[in-house]
Amino acid sequence: MSYETLMFIHLFTVLPAFVLGTVSLILKKGTPLHKTLGRIYMALMLFTAFVTLFMPAGVGPTVFNHFGWIHLFSFLTIYTVPTAYIAIKKGNITVHKRKMILLYFGALIIAGGFTFMPGRYLHSVFFR
Repeated sequence: MSYETLMFIHLFTVLPAFVLGTVSLILKKGTPLHKTLGRIYMALMLFTAFVTLFMPAGVGPTVFNHFGWIHLFSFLTIYTVPTAYIAIKKGNITVHKRKMILLYFGALIIAGGFTFMPGRYLHSVFFR
């Protein structure tokens, strides 16, 4: 699969995840709507994180000529989503909340911010 195809799959999954994550943070917690949006958000985040593992880093140093610093957010997501889900299933709301906030700000806000750096696709779209 080409890099461009993977990039568009990533964009088509991470953008709705961003919207759902934002809405979930704003909504009253524990409601059926919050739970439904949260499940969709978690699935989208997990899927998009796996997609990014097949995308080689185009900026900065790499490991194995593929993985860059930004891939750390993919691994963070792959770890955080299941552990946050397990936490809420066990009734540990504090751990679930902490992990979901970490996921939102780490994987969406911080990693998303890096996608606007020079040399990245979104930088070329928005800052030409």
